[in-house]
Amino acid sequence: MERLSEQIIQQAAALSEGTPLAAKGLLHLGSRAAVDQALSRLTERGQLIRAGRGVYLRPVQTRFGPRSPSIEQAVEALAQQRGEVIVPNGAAAANALGLTTQVPVRSVYLTSGRSRTLTMGKQSVELRHAPKWQLSLAGKTAGQAVRALAWLGPEQAESALRTLKAKLPNAVLMELVMAAPQFPTWLARTVGKVAHG
Repeated sequence: MERLSEQIIQQAAALSEGTPLAAKGLLHLGSRAAVDQALSRLTERGQLIRAGRGVYLRPVQTRFGPRSPSIEQAVEALAQQRGEVIVPNGAAAANALGLTTQVPVRSVYLTSGRSRTLTMGKQSVELRHAPKWQLSLAGKTAGQAVRALAWLGPEQAESALRTLKAKLPNAVLMELVMAAPQFPTWLARTVGKVAHG
């Protein structure tokens, strides 16, 4: 059993910071029961952090002792590993774009996968399933704008978009215009009105 634990730790050590280790990805080392038992033992010893069901992370060693990997890196790695689109939620996007001074207290991300909560040390990260249009333009400023406007809602979207139009390059507004057909009617109308107004 210790041999299996050593093999798992070697595999975890080869991964970059924040890359999740999935129990299913270790089945070539032993049976599911043996792998689960070894992962449980490694978690108890503090050599791995259980982030969620079947998902483990290697703690980062610092001169002050071990710490959890950064949430951003872990979420990005999870998205690549699972083939999901995972993006910061509308409140975080609105804050990043300067549309609100409120800083989100909880880490909430929108995902194309199922809703779930990951635990990273003492922090929990909520992954919420979101409609496809809210995940559009992932990794782009225009995508942040979509999520921020969705979070602000129909009442505040137009004035917020006018603020963004003054701040952001014209190319970002054009990306929004091109993606508008997939948005809900209220948002598509707002984008068209501000872009052509």
